Amino acid sequence: MVYTDASGIGLGCVLMQEGRVIAYASRQWQGSERNRPTHDLELGAVIFALKIWRSYLLGETVQVFTDHKSLQHIFTQPMMNARQTRWVEFLADYQVSINYHPGKANLVADALSRRRYDSAVERDVESLVGEISTLRLCAISQEPLGLEAVDQADLLSRIRVAQQSDQSLLDATRVTGSEYEVSANGTILVRGRVCVPKDVELRHQILGEAHASKFSIHPATKMYHDLKRYYHWVGMKRDVADWVAKCNTCALVKAEHQVPGGLLQSLPIPEWKWDRITMDFVKTDGAAVLARKFVREIVRLHGVPASIVSDRDPRFTSEFWRAFQAEMGTKVHLSTAYHPQTDGQSERTIQTLEDLLRMCVLDRGEAHGPRWACGPRERAWVTHWEGRSGRYNLVSEPNPDESV
Repeated sequence: MVYTDASGIGLGCVLMQEGRVIAYASRQWQGSERNRPTHDLELGAVIFALKIWRSYLLGETVQVFTDHKSLQHIFTQPMMNARQTRWVEFLADYQVSINYHPGKANLVADALSRRRYDSAVERDVESLVGEISTLRLCAISQEPLGLEAVDQADLLSRIRVAQQSDQSLLDATRVTGSEYEVSANGTILVRGRVCVPKDVELRHQILGEAHASKFSIHPATKMYHDLKRYYHWVGMKRDVADWVAKCNTCALVKAEHQVPGGLLQSLPIPEWKWDRITMDFVKTDGAAVLARKFVREIVRLHGVPASIVSDRDPRFTSEFWRAFQAEMGTKVHLSTAYHPQTDGQSERTIQTLEDLLRMCVLDRGEAHGPRWACGPRERAWVTHWEGRSGRYNLVSEPNPDESV
């Protein structure tokens, strides 16, 4: 048996068997739940009880007692809203019958659904808390935030003096509707926080106190959240990140939590040159242009490869490229996303070739770098590149998988 009740504050339910209590449960309504009609509140209490005690009730005959009489007819109710329809479908999983139980007899569930005061002391405490919440108090205590500077009158006076020297800050306080305001003692505040002027020494002192004081033990993200409770300046988050990055203690102690990169997976040694190759592109051309270059530079000189390993570049995954390779009898193998160790050989080779190309351009005085459009500049670096690429192939270790 399950006894449920709901009020404007929350719900309560009791699970019983043979007159003995098995479990209690209650919770408060959250947000818009308080705006629901009484019928939905009472039905919500029933649904809550069935959900949390599903392991006890599923497959058993369950009697639910509620002080909301109309819930007896929920299964034959002609008109229901979307929420009630969804809940009735949920009730269909259980062998449940809903019965009326007068509110005066449903004392336990009713007590769980309401907030009660057991003594006059609790009522006094509640009223005191309500009065304090209406006051605007600013209390600063020594808490483990590493912010002792907040309680240092000397630092606050230095900030106040430095504010008077910051003309841009003074101008901001004179703008109508500005978030900058001046307190009674002349300190410029932003939404109740002390505005720190453009004084490097002051900011470094605040950052140092927040990061390496006797209370704070080198925080990172928490350091910014702690600082912005008391101070304000433009670019604080960036300054905090730079301060933490330059901290030698943090660099020595804090471990790297990133997943280490996988080992390079070498491709199987082919039986013949250009039998199995890996491909990647540096220049951006369409699939049709690349297909013509593939036939002219590889198929014409070395024959049709048996398989090609490449990354998931859109030019490799296009239907044209797949159909083109299928007609030539070549199998296309795509690497797994975010796993560069699959075709890392070709990626690393391209990096080396790009470095050589930059050095080639710099040696020839091409200050602005090569232009990929066809022109005198392109012909210049291509001319010198042919010799450099041959030099790269000579110093590379012998491998049947030659790079192009």
